[in-house]
Amino acid sequence: MSPAAAPLRVVFAGTPPFAAHALEALAAAGHQVALVLTQPDRPAGRGMKLTPSAVSEAAQRLGLSIAKPVTLKDAAGVQLLRDVPHDAMVVAAYGLLLPQAVLDIPPRGCLNIHASLLPRWRGAAPIQRAILAGDSRTGISIMRMEAGLDTGPVILMREMEISARATTRSLTDDLARLGARAIVEALARLDELREEPQEPARATYAAKVAKTEARIDWSRSNVEIDRQVRAFDPAPGAETKAGGAPLKIWSAEPVPGDGSPGAWIGTAGAPVVGCGSGALRLLQVQRPGGRRLSAEELARGDPRLFQTPLA
Repeated sequence: MSPAAAPLRVVFAGTPPFAAHALEALAAAGHQVALVLTQPDRPAGRGMKLTPSAVSEAAQRLGLSIAKPVTLKDAAGVQLLRDVPHDAMVVAAYGLLLPQAVLDIPPRGCLNIHASLLPRWRGAAPIQRAILAGDSRTGISIMRMEAGLDTGPVILMREMEISARATTRSLTDDLARLGARAIVEALARLDELREEPQEPARATYAAKVAKTEARIDWSRSNVEIDRQVRAFDPAPGAETKAGGAPLKIWSAEPVPGDGSPGAWIGTAGAPVVGCGSGALRLLQVQRPGGRRLSAEELARGDPRLFQTPLA
């Protein structure tokens, strides 16, 4: 923070690792985090054990008060916030809708850390949608929250390039660090930053990713399928069928080639598959119940998989 900026009392709301970076940065910058809101513990892992969110774990390490309401739309949720004195609320990938009654509580307002250059990619999956669309740039928008979905005015924006081989996993990590820096800067400059209304005509919507989108259509170009593979790492994973059984493709690269969609062009070394245009070299794959392994290793271990086209 700048020397002139006094620390604020903040309520923080977030759930995944992306948000945990911001929480840790706020605490390190000297802000008093009066309360941390996060999603209730969820079953995770093969044993489906109830597991706290990344934000919950970060808050515990920092010795902060934590609440895990199922909703903030009822009177209890609103009262929870009214009972905690605070100046501002910071929200990052929380996962619960904030009603107007909650947005009205903080005297300095509610700020959202959104992983896109608003108004492009409003909604739940801005990082995946940016990769799928082939965007060359993305960034962080610090927005004053209002009742609409990511429609509030932007007070700070920081841009970054999307590298040619970026995945949702790697880009999320990069944006989490950028978002943490941006929210600390925004709070330090809160009195001087101007609100820039979004242009509705430029808005695009980043719908939540459906599992059905992960199925590969080999009649599409190698560039489009490559984006699909990168956008769906770490979840849900781009999927095809090899020998009638599901096969997830975690890493691949577009290469020149001419073959029927889904047909094996070559299996010496890393296997290559024909696409609607060009070809795709498979680098890392996974069979049901198995571990991730190199496609070359799979080709050596089970050559029968490569006797019929992928579907």
